[in-house]
Amino acid sequence: MLKIKTNNTEFEFDEISKTLNGDLVNADVSKIDETTYHILIDNKSYTVELLEKSENSKHQIILVNGQKHQIEIKDKFDLLLENLGMNNLTKSKINVLKAPMPGLVLKILIAEGQEIKKGDGLIVLEAMKMENIIKSSGDCTIKKINVVVKQAVEKNQVLMEFE
Repeated sequence: MLKIKTNNTEFEFDEISKTLNGDLVNADVSKIDETTYHILIDNKSYTVELLEKSENSKHQIILVNGQKHQIEIKDKFDLLLENLGMNNLTKSKINVLKAPMPGLVLKILIAEGQEIKKGDGLIVLEAMKMENIIKSSGDCTIKKINVVVKQAVEKNQVLMEFE
């Protein structure tokens, strides 16, 4: 069973029974090259080309008869993990940023309420006469900044909180 989502529409395709959303599908698939397929479904012709795919192949961008679609594909294992509530185990939620070492706050690169992405610079901390840019380890929103410029901080002191 595959669950395919595109443009906020979900389809379920069962490879064994050849059904789409529970209805039997008469389909013929021919591979043209490594990324292009010709599909004939109920006497309708479709040319499907794979343009991009994510590292885990779950998110893809395809071209269907000249129209670009972004799709997400979940197989039976993805659906099982989702039903068991184990689908987000690899996503870690960060709540606070702690000082990795004692130092002096030189610059604060963000503001409260700002949305940040993984790898964005948050704060410049001087330690042992070196400037260290502390970066975000994930996507989040800045809830509260607990320090000010020129403030001395201790190791593991909470510098900011995230939503």
